[in-house]
Amino acid sequence: MSTPENTPAAKKATRRFLPSPVTQQLDNLESVVSDIEGQVREVNARIDQRAGRPLWQAIGMGLLLGGAFVASLLWLVDLFVAFVTVLVIFAVLELSGALALKGRLQSKWPLVILSAAMVPVAWVLGAEGQVWTLLGAIVIAAVIRAGRSILQPGSRATTLSDIGVAILVLTYIPFLGSFAAAIAATEVGRLWVLAGVVIVVSVDTGAYVTGLSFGKTPMAPKISPKKTWEGFAGSSVAALLAGGLFGVFLLDVGLWVGLLLGAVLLGSATLGDLVESLIKRDLDIKDISSWLPGHGGFLDRLDSVLPSMAMLFVMFQIFAT
Repeated sequence: MSTPENTPAAKKATRRFLPSPVTQQLDNLESVVSDIEGQVREVNARIDQRAGRPLWQAIGMGLLLGGAFVASLLWLVDLFVAFVTVLVIFAVLELSGALALKGRLQSKWPLVILSAAMVPVAWVLGAEGQVWTLLGAIVIAAVIRAGRSILQPGSRATTLSDIGVAILVLTYIPFLGSFAAAIAATEVGRLWVLAGVVIVVSVDTGAYVTGLSFGKTPMAPKISPKKTWEGFAGSSVAALLAGGLFGVFLLDVGLWVGLLLGAVLLGSATLGDLVESLIKRDLDIKDISSWLPGHGGFLDRLDSVLPSMAMLFVMFQIFAT
């Protein structure tokens, strides 16, 4: 908002007391600045249109989330577990909310509450307790839904479908997300989580940049029309490069194990992206939510990470323990 002293009329009144050459120079300078601002806005608009999202907002939000992830992981692992739990809660809230909005789920809150408990409980019980935590959450969700059908006889027709949706949501988000906490239980595991997430981000970035620049051949047009084989080629190079570097310089497992890690996470990240695209297509929505400027929703950022944490856990058990 312009203040009274900054309005065009005020500026002209002030310049009446200045020498004519100075006034002319100021006018020229303002004209140049205005032209530059217009060119910047035009370039940003073209970039956003080409990218399909507000790119600078997306970069800023990505840096914020990335900074919180690295700081919590390397500084205090308890904060990392809390960070993962918050991400899981929001992702479950998004997905269950979308399912409820489309009539696929009666109530989202039992799943949100159970998911909020799953990651910390799995962290306390360790990797061996993850499956039991999942089974316990499913049983509780089924009992809650059965009780609802007794209290509200009109909802009995969707009891089995609601329980099926609960199993899907609890397995897809909090169970897969809890693998990150299980790996991070040791100091070496934290380095593996850092490497795994950066490799997945490299996969997404490589696919995005290459697909945006050279993408012409759709990979799965009925599921994700914007995903191309050219983008997959770029993500493959990025994943193998990141995996090789981390394998040699951070994880101390050697080049070939690092390349294998990159290849495995390339597959899981790509599959996770396609699975979430399939869910959104089935629900007929573009983004799972709009809570993250430039990114859509939390699940839109976690779709590649979730299955990759499960595969990272397998690799960690084989090569690091």
